[in-house]
Amino acid sequence: MKILMVCLGNICRSPLAEGIMRHLAEARQLDWEIDSAGTGNWHVGDAPDRRSVSIARKNGVDISGLRGRQFQPADFDTFDRIYVMDRSNYNDVTRKARNEADKAKVQFLLPGQREVPDPWFDDALFAPVYKMIYEACEQIADQQQ
Repeated sequence: MKILMVCLGNICRSPLAEGIMRHLAEARQLDWEIDSAGTGNWHVGDAPDRRSVSIARKNGVDISGLRGRQFQPADFDTFDRIYVMDRSNYNDVTRKARNEADKAKVQFLLPGQREVPDPWFDDALFAPVYKMIYEACEQIADQQQ
């Protein structure tokens, strides 16, 4: 299974999702490839936001070595599933879809097309966002066992 996590800048939510999913896959001995990307190009090559690194570390997940990159149409060829954090990410990614098969790979990370709020402007959101992402990743991993 090859999974891509996508948010806006690839420094807050999607690196958390990548790190959490890698952590869960390793613990469950799932042979998965997990990556993350942003729909924007502002943070290409940048480390995750220090607040994301901190909340991940507090929960035993190290994302400090990840680096931002931008989503590309070629990602549709590489990944089996593409999980987005919000409606804007969904629209940006599906606009790049070349066909219905590409579009079918894209889903919201949270069930019911619920959005993961962007914690960038509010430090207090990082802990609840971590919890939301963790629970969603755990459900995805549970479905594969």
